Amino acid sequence: DWEYLPTVIKKHYALRPYSDDMETVEGKMDVSCSWYIKIFAPFLWLMGNVPAKNEKGVPVTVDFRSNRQTKDFYFRRVFQFNGSRPYHFRSRMRQVKDNEVLEIMGWGFCWRMHYLWQDGRVILRHKGYALKIGGAIIPLPITYLLGRGDAYEVPVDDNTFDMSATITHPLFGKVYEYKGRFKFK
Repeated sequence: DWEYLPTVIKKHYALRPYSDDMETVEGKMDVSCSWYIKIFAPFLWLMGNVPAKNEKGVPVTVDFRSNRQTKDFYFRRVFQFNGSRPYHFRSRMRQVKDNEVLEIMGWGFCWRMHYLWQDGRVILRHKGYALKIGGAIIPLPITYLLGRGDAYEVPVDDNTFDMSATITHPLFGKVYEYKGRFKFK
């Protein structure tokens, strides 16, 4: 659906594989997590995964990068929580086939998703979790434990987009969310 995408979404995903392309966005995010996610906080921190904090209006800078050695799409997110050192959350996305994508985080933990353009937004629809060990992708049947991850990005104007990512547990409901507005520098 590339030809139908708004300018800001094209700008977000226009980085060429096997290159040194880079774009940066800045924004503010509201981050909220339940007691359930706080149980996993030490592991999330060790893995450099999503921050297990509760705070509104957190300044966040995100670098989108390519790499000359791979076709992966890299993210470096830096959260500036009040009274804390910067929190870094790094990951990379890899197309598996068609619109199936893996977000690969620390220690090879992966979120599997379908990437779609639908109803004027980019939708990242949960497909499960996996573990990347070497070249192997091993499905992990743990959605019942961690919850379902979903996200979306909505264009605001040619340089700005809103985004939201949530984790919804089958028993406890929404246990994690971060959302905010970002503008290209």
